[in-house]
Amino acid sequence: MPAPEASAPVPAAFAQALRELGLAGSRPLSGWPLTGGVSSDIWHIETDQGPICAKRALSKLRVAADWRAPIERNRYEARWMQVANEAVPGCAPQVLGQHGELGVLVMRFLPPSDYPLWKQVLRAGHADLATARAVGRMLARIHSHSAARPELAAQFDTGTIFFDIRLEPYLLATARRHPEVAPALEALVAATQAHAVALVHGDVSPKNILLGPQGPVLLDAECAWWGDPAFDIAFCLNHLLLKCLWNPPATDAFLAAFDALSATYLQGVDWEPCAALERRAAALLPGLLLARVDGKSPVEYIDSDAQRDTVRRVAVPLLRKPVARLQAIGAAWHEELER
Repeated sequence: MPAPEASAPVPAAFAQALRELGLAGSRPLSGWPLTGGVSSDIWHIETDQGPICAKRALSKLRVAADWRAPIERNRYEARWMQVANEAVPGCAPQVLGQHGELGVLVMRFLPPSDYPLWKQVLRAGHADLATARAVGRMLARIHSHSAARPELAAQFDTGTIFFDIRLEPYLLATARRHPEVAPALEALVAATQAHAVALVHGDVSPKNILLGPQGPVLLDAECAWWGDPAFDIAFCLNHLLLKCLWNPPATDAFLAAFDALSATYLQGVDWEPCAALERRAAALLPGLLLARVDGKSPVEYIDSDAQRDTVRRVAVPLLRKPVARLQAIGAAWHEELER
């Protein structure tokens, strides 16, 4: 978001957090709110040391449904960023401080001129395969790094938060709308909770990925959890399918990016049998696909009944009869769009 014509005093909680973290400096703090998030207040703030980005988690998310989550989640977001940067230096913003009591996370600001948002690049129809591979490679390296360090699990005992902000509003809320596949969706929740093997981001979406000079930068790890890495890859691939409905002329490019990202990610799976992880991801993907039209967080650019029905026609049969390969889901999606 570009700077407004005039900045404003920052909210009191942000100012207090910056002072107590030793990041406020001597001059009056000013800045402006950043848009796009539903789960946090986010501000660009000018300080003596330069611009920073500060965010404070909301207890009630800005969606139509009654969707609540604990505000302490950004404590775990800060931890996720630190671990991710150990695995892949520069793949997450630099954490400058985190105020646990006020729930304020402070990060180095990354200027949009140097860090375009992947969602906007995709919106324009540019689905660069090198970018897709870089995202898949980054995600696999973070999962591999954490899986080799099981002692990290104790720092991310956030199963309740992950349930409240991901499993319930996506899969279980969708199950209530679709009783015909409710047992399958409930089984996906149980299976996801049962495979706690690595550090999961929980919101790997193009809206949370900046394309930096040195590679992708992953934002907004509020859902950070020690859990099933299959969730992250399924969540990300889901968005590449949905983008076909946002920009139909770019469908072939989006599906090629789907294949490139999934293949590169799977090549990096070294903490468990690759086929087992792919099977879980392929089972999850149609559930997440259906959730983005019938769960608590519908995708904003799918705004017609015809588009929603397209998603349902692909997702419901795949929930009833799961496939083992991600490519098979891409093929089913492509076949439906070609009709």
